[in-house]
Amino acid sequence: MTFTCPAPEDTLALGDALGRAARPGLTVLLQGPLGAGKTLLTKGIARGLGIPGWRYVTSPTFAIHNQYQGRLTLHHLDLYRLGDGGELEGVGVEEFLYGRDICVVEWPDSFFAELPSDRLWVRISGDADGDRVVRFQGDGETATAVLAEMLAHLDNEGG
Repeated sequence: MTFTCPAPEDTLALGDALGRAARPGLTVLLQGPLGAGKTLLTKGIARGLGIPGWRYVTSPTFAIHNQYQGRLTLHHLDLYRLGDGGELEGVGVEEFLYGRDICVVEWPDSFFAELPSDRLWVRISGDADGDRVVRFQGDGETATAVLAEMLAHLDNEGG
């Protein structure tokens, strides 16, 4: 699925629909250049999960991991500062990456082998008009089911 987001509110709304559709064990991999809107989409996911203070969700670039409690626990990882793979194990994220919480991972590229294979890919880029283009692809049972439910939420809202 591909969506064009002319305004930041559109990206936030996509994240919100994803958060409402989220199921235990969902892993979301966010790809895109700096400033693409990965953290904005994560704020929307937090809003959809009913996390109080979702507006204050920030990228954990220096902390690597932030945790937020809503309908489900959201673990937000930013792997930008880690090396080319092999360092993820030492960070101590295994217990929730393969658990029943929601994990949103920014900059996952060097760690594909260490991340769950049932995952929802989200690729954010820009187009010639300056709009965000957000592409979703589900790999695995949970990710595919969440993607279908997210689409149903958006259809019900006329989005």
